[in-house]
Amino acid sequence: MKNYTYQLKMKVRDYECDIEGIVNNANYQHYMEHTRHEFLLETGISFAEMCEQNIISVVARIAIDYKTPLRSRDEFLSCLNIRQEGIRYVFYQDIYRLPDMKLATRGKVDIVCLVDGKLSRCPELEEKLKAYYSEE
Repeated sequence: MKNYTYQLKMKVRDYECDIEGIVNNANYQHYMEHTRHEFLLETGISFAEMCEQNIISVVARIAIDYKTPLRSRDEFLSCLNIRQEGIRYVFYQDIYRLPDMKLATRGKVDIVCLVDGKLSRCPELEEKLKAYYSEE
């Protein structure tokens, strides 16, 4: 396993699985989103405060490679790294099944900001995140 900026341990809940008994593909996006939100909270970034300042961050693109399915009650580690590419914040997110650390998914999520309704750089966000950028 490579080094990550942030890691979050979670557990699959029964209702996240489909009839085959594996996690429905859409739930991996939820896991990744929850991981990003927890990471941002730990760095002092609040979506509520950003909204009050009329700064809205949105997913512009997401790509997920599914490697090994997770099943009900599996524990997993959701990991991320972040880089900035122009106006995009790119999150590289991997999910590993525990305890064998088998790669379940690999994702790349591009986030952009709307500041006062216009797509643009966000100096407030850049300042808080620059210490966490990786060379992915």
